[in-house]
Amino acid sequence: MSDAQIEAFLEMMAVERDASPHTLSAYGRDLADADAGTPSGLMKADEAEVEAWYASLASRGLSAATQARRRSAVRQFYRFALGEGWRTDDPSRRLDAPKQGRSLPKVLSREEIERLLGVVAVRDGHAGLRLIALLELAYASGLRVSELLALKVEAVRRDPAWLIVRGKGGKERLAPLNGSAREAVKAWLVARDAARAPKVPDSPWLFPSSAAKGHLTPRRFAQLLDQAAIEANIDPARVSPHVLRHAFATHLLEGGADLRVVQTLLGHADIGTTQIYTHVATDRLTQVVTQHHPLARDG
Repeated sequence: MSDAQIEAFLEMMAVERDASPHTLSAYGRDLADADAGTPSGLMKADEAEVEAWYASLASRGLSAATQARRRSAVRQFYRFALGEGWRTDDPSRRLDAPKQGRSLPKVLSREEIERLLGVVAVRDGHAGLRLIALLELAYASGLRVSELLALKVEAVRRDPAWLIVRGKGGKERLAPLNGSAREAVKAWLVARDAARAPKVPDSPWLFPSSAAKGHLTPRRFAQLLDQAAIEANIDPARVSPHVLRHAFATHLLEGGADLRVVQTLLGHADIGTTQIYTHVATDRLTQVVTQHHPLARDG
C-alpha cells in the first residue's frame, strides 16, 4: 500500500502548489485507483504494470479528460517520489496523453440573457433581489461561481466599478462591474441588511446562507437558475452558473474585445483556454450572416 506516500504527495500539492480542495480530492481518487489497479501498488509497480493500468482506463469507459487527469496525477506522484528518494526510476515516463477534442462551451445569446434577467427582475422580495444581483454580477464580471459566492460584503459596500478577485492559484485580478450590476447590488444590500435580525452579528459574505460555509452554495445557485430558465422558456440544461461566465466572454469577443483583455478578465493563465471562445463567437456570427444576409445561399 502507498497510503502514506500519497498523503505526503497531496500535502505537498496543498502547501507548495496551493492546489484547491477539489484538485486534491480528484488526485487522491486518481492515485488510489492507480494503487489498487497495479498488482504491486504504486510504490513497487514497474512500467508494464503502470501502462496496463493506464490502458484499462479507456476500456472502463472513462472519458479522455478523466484519463488525462489520472495520467497527470500519477506522473506528478512519481516525480515527487523520485525527489524524495522513494524510487530511483519513473515507471510512468512512457504514458502518452489521450487524444481529446475540446468541446465548445455552452453559451446563451444576448436575447436569452435579457429574458433571464427580465423574469427575475419582476420578482418581489428578498429572494428576487438576491437572484437578480447574482445574475447581474455573474454576467457583468465573468467571475467563476466559487469566486462569486465567496464575495465578502465589504468588497461592494462602497459601490466599486471593479472588484479585486483572488482566483486560481491565489492570483489576483480585476473584475468589472457595469451600471446595472452595481444597481442590483445596491438594492440587494438594502434587502440583505433589512433582513438581518437585531443584535445579530453581520455575516461577512455578500450572499449569506445557513450552509456550512456560511454563504450560498453553487448547488443552490444552480437550482435557482434552473427555475429562472424555465420561466424564461429556456432549456434548463443550457443554463448554469458557469454558462453565465461563458456568455460574458463570448459576448465581449462578439463586440470586438481584444483576446488578451478577455484572458485577463477571466483570469486564464493560458491564452489557449481563452481562444476557445473565439470559435464560439465566430460560429455565432457566421450563423447570423447565413440566416439574415440577403445574398446568403445554402451550400
